[in-house]
Amino acid sequence: MERIAQLASVIARHTPEPGMFASRVPRLALIRGHEPTQPVPAVYEASLCLIAQGSKRVSLGEHSVVYDAAHYLVVSVDLPLVGHVLQASPDQPYLCCKIDLDMPALADLVVAQGGPGAPAGLPALAVYPSDPGLVDAACRLVALLDTPGDIAMLAPLIEREILYRLLAGPHGPMLRHIAAGDSHLRQVSRAIQTIRSGYDKQLRIRDIADAAGMSGSSLHAHFKAMTRMTPIEYQKQLRLQEARRLMLAEGASAGSAGFAVGYDSPSQFSREYRRLFGAPPRRDIAQMQGALASA
Repeated sequence: MERIAQLASVIARHTPEPGMFASRVPRLALIRGHEPTQPVPAVYEASLCLIAQGSKRVSLGEHSVVYDAAHYLVVSVDLPLVGHVLQASPDQPYLCCKIDLDMPALADLVVAQGGPGAPAGLPALAVYPSDPGLVDAACRLVALLDTPGDIAMLAPLIEREILYRLLAGPHGPMLRHIAAGDSHLRQVSRAIQTIRSGYDKQLRIRDIADAAGMSGSSLHAHFKAMTRMTPIEYQKQLRLQEARRLMLAEGASAGSAGFAVGYDSPSQFSREYRRLFGAPPRRDIAQMQGALASA
């Protein structure tokens, strides 16, 4: 618990207000919140999330997990999740560090350790009891923000230790197979990158399967097993989340936002938006703006 308290102290020092902040340490972001939040859809990159104070729920379809200072979250591939902070207040803010996984470095470690190992049916989204060695390494990584001159030399070493500890932990088998170039998990990861890079275009399953190096039926089966949705459902969530961001952050109209993310039919856009967010675009954005104004 002492190390968690130290991690909370460093995160609090470098997040003067609520929000998510990129840091000078590559692939490290810090998050602070002062109150519980409504469920918010967002794409989570493959990452490790360590909460130093407070708690949060994240959901992938009907599958939900809760993590806090006693549990850490691992996201193995980029996933469209719905998350909301459960515990936070101005006196006891939600404090979290997010470390994106460096896949080339992970693959190097897997090779150095002798290959991917046996297949495992682990989920792409998982929570595990806190690991003291992992917390200690993350604390040292975040503490480099206090000595920025050390970041270039020490951050890669500590990040490699974090990857090593993840590989040695309960989620190691999943990460090993994602890092392996010829595994189905790595192929699904390539499919995800293809969808993300062209989410606003008319992608065919054949195109996605070719990019992943899989047959269409194999892609569908392994993609759904890993993400709990089909490739087309995955693309749809990316489109709708980006449309919501355009309307909320840039003031785009529902029609222009839908068109920008690839919808030709305004009625289809409104229908699918309401199915995901629980309200049609205009009402949803008004509710969110009202919530932000009263916060």
